[in-house]
Amino acid sequence: MELLRGMPCGQVSIALIERTAQARLCCPACQSRHFHRHGHANDLQRYRCVLCGKTFNALTGTPLAHLHHKSLWLDYANCLLNSDSVRKAAQQLGIHRNTSFRWRHRFLALAKTDRPRCLHGIVEADEMYLLESEKGARHLLRPARRRGGHARQRGISSEQVCILVARDRTGQTIDFVTGKGQLTKKHLLYCLPRVIDRDILLVTDGHAAYAAFARETGISHQAVNLHAGFRVRGAAHVQNVNAYHSRLRGWLSIFHGVATDALPAELPGVALDTRRQAHPVR
Repeated sequence: MELLRGMPCGQVSIALIERTAQARLCCPACQSRHFHRHGHANDLQRYRCVLCGKTFNALTGTPLAHLHHKSLWLDYANCLLNSDSVRKAAQQLGIHRNTSFRWRHRFLALAKTDRPRCLHGIVEADEMYLLESEKGARHLLRPARRRGGHARQRGISSEQVCILVARDRTGQTIDFVTGKGQLTKKHLLYCLPRVIDRDILLVTDGHAAYAAFARETGISHQAVNLHAGFRVRGAAHVQNVNAYHSRLRGWLSIFHGVATDALPAELPGVALDTRRQAHPVR
C-alpha cells in the first residue's frame, strides 16, 4: 500500500488491478502461462499468448471486463460497502444510474468468485428465513403486501425463503439460497458436501435435518439445544454464524427489502463487509 500512496488517484485502481491479477495471470482461452507483453489498451497492460495467439489483459474473462471509468472503481467500492443505493452512488460519483446498476452487479459477481472452496475444523451451520419478495416484478403471482407486510401463514411456510450459512472458526463463510420453505436433509446434501472437509466437526442447532445429514455422510456432529437455553457447550456454539445472520439482516434492511431473485447476487456484499470489518485498511 505504501507504493500506491504517491500515485495520482486515477492510477491507483489500475495499479491494484495489475498487481492483484499478476499472481494468477494466464491465457483465458488455453490457460497457458507462456505469454509476453503486447502493448497497452484501455489503460491496462495487454498480453499475447504464445501458444494460441489470443490477446488478453488482467480483466479478460472476469465480471469487470469491458467496464469504463476505472479511476472511479475504488470510490464505487466504498459506496457498495457503505450500502449506498444505486441512485445515491451514481449521484456521488457523477455517473448515470444505469452505469451504477451495472457496476453494482458486476462488483458483487466478482466477490462471488472469491468464495472459499472448503471449510475446515469446527464448522457452524444455521439457517435463516426471509419473507419472499417479488420486488421489481411487473406481474405479481400473489396479492401485493403493503410496505413489506407479513406472511399469511404462521411459522415457516412456502412464503419464506431459506438462506443456509456455513462458517468455520477462521471466518471463512459460504452461503446458499436453498429455496422456499423449511430446510431439509435434501438441501443439505446438495449444498454442504462439496464445501466441507470430511473430518470437520459440524455444530448446529437442534434442527432434525442436520442430524440426518450428519448420519448419512458420516460427519461428526454436535447440536446445541438453543430452545433449552444451552447456547454454549465448551467449544460448541453457533454464535459466529448467528452474528453473520445479524449482519446479513442489517445489510438487507438498508435497501428496504431485496427481491428473492436477487438474493444470490446480494449475499457476497455481506461477506465483503465482514472482511472489511475484520481487516480494516489503515
